[in-house]
Amino acid sequence: MPAIDDAAGDLPVTGSLVVPATALHWRFSRSSGPGGQGVNTADSRVELSVVPLELPGLADAQRQRLAERLGGRLVDGVLTVAASEHRQQLRNRQAARERLAAVLRAALAPPPAQRRRTRPTRGSQERRIQAKKQRGELKKQRRSWD
Repeated sequence: MPAIDDAAGDLPVTGSLVVPATALHWRFSRSSGPGGQGVNTADSRVELSVVPLELPGLADAQRQRLAERLGGRLVDGVLTVAASEHRQQLRNRQAARERLAAVLRAALAPPPAQRRRTRPTRGSQERRIQAKKQRGELKKQRRSWD
């Protein structure tokens, strides 16, 4: 796990993609929830924003994949993640960085291999029919013939 001090600087996403620190935009606000006296004074909630389609080092296919998969999350082309689960701003900054990297990593992942349709084997079909017949026989034995 990266150190807490790593809440600033470039953000590694994949082996080939690193989001430069200049592309990251931070916003801080007061967090809701427990926190004692400091909750009303400390800006511990963190919002981290980036314009993913303008990141350097992306191939056209990756850019298109990002646009398709993140389309619903983008507001005016900007992707924003928030973190407020910790009481310290530094830990929320690290959580926001990790969350942003995970979202970008998932959006950049290649599509899964196409599923090949298969047919049930003859043996599995026969076992299924045999089990159904046994179940029917059991129910037939339970009937009362008054």
